[in-house]
Amino acid sequence: MSNDALKRMVGMGGLFLLALAIAGCTKKPTAPAGPAMRAMPVQTVAVTAQPVAESSVYMATIKSRRSTVVSPQVSGVLTAILVHSGNHVKAGQPLMKIDSRQQQAYVASLLAAEREDKALYDYNVIELARQKKLFEAGIISRQAYQQEQQTYASSKASYEAAVESRNTQQQLLDYYTVRAPYAGIVGDIPVHVGDYVSTGSSPTLLTTVDENRDLEAYIYVPTVRAAQLRRGLEVDLLDNTGKMLETTNIDFISPQVDSTLQGILVKAPVRPSTPMLRNDEMIEARVVWGTRRLPVVPVLAVVRRSGQPFVYVLRKMDGHFIASETGVTLGQTVGNDYAITSGLSPGEHVIVSSTQFLVNGMPVMPLPG
Repeated sequence: MSNDALKRMVGMGGLFLLALAIAGCTKKPTAPAGPAMRAMPVQTVAVTAQPVAESSVYMATIKSRRSTVVSPQVSGVLTAILVHSGNHVKAGQPLMKIDSRQQQAYVASLLAAEREDKALYDYNVIELARQKKLFEAGIISRQAYQQEQQTYASSKASYEAAVESRNTQQQLLDYYTVRAPYAGIVGDIPVHVGDYVSTGSSPTLLTTVDENRDLEAYIYVPTVRAAQLRRGLEVDLLDNTGKMLETTNIDFISPQVDSTLQGILVKAPVRPSTPMLRNDEMIEARVVWGTRRLPVVPVLAVVRRSGQPFVYVLRKMDGHFIASETGVTLGQTVGNDYAITSGLSPGEHVIVSSTQFLVNGMPVMPLPG
């Protein structure tokens, strides 16, 4: 066989192999159809209706019925501070002292004048008795006896006036010692030894004394709720974490509206046993207006997306169960449940497990409860 014939055969074979390769690349294999989506097993609970409190939460200020601003009753230089902020003091316990030397000198001069008047009065008592005997014996005239009576009465009046003047200034001397008006806790002390303290229209603030008893919660309720306000309404006092401190009731409703806050002041008493509550402390107060029956669902059933709450409701479609995404409006919490004000009805079933894996319309299989 010639070389030319051999080249022609090889060329024809190469073309044949190339044609086979092209045919193999362009052929589409037939893939078997994928299996249908399997239903996810889920736990469900039935939506029930329960009595739920309708309430509003407001800021409240704790006030003591026995809270006193201590100011001086006399002016002078502060010579001693006998307590520290936060000290527990008894009624009448000395808190501070004001320089009383000038007043003491004045009281001493009044006491000397009182003794002088007392001596004259004592003399006139004796003299009157003597003159009376002389008059009765006819030795002196009635006019002389009456003159002695007048002298006695004048000396008695002068002595009694001296006693009252000295007592008044002695009582004023007591004001130079500032005392606790009742048992309580000393507040901030903004003054120092050596400061001049004064009385008047703007007296110097020395300190405060608060008794953490007879506490009240001051609550300002918006005027739109005025028609619902009444004495006896339940008030739940809450700390800054939402923990219940105690339940009390409104016992005072102001007849006036606060022009600044546009609110109505109501008060509710606080038990002395309630821990950690102090005068002027800010807490939350939940005013309960009443109760109504609402659907409730477990907290685990509620999912949020972009801040909007919804639940997955178990629904039946074409003979199969699916998870239906349903928006809801949340009300108050009731234990471990949410009250639902709109979006659900009692008797529906909501999904409480695997909610993070669900999508709207996904097939599910409810597990026996």
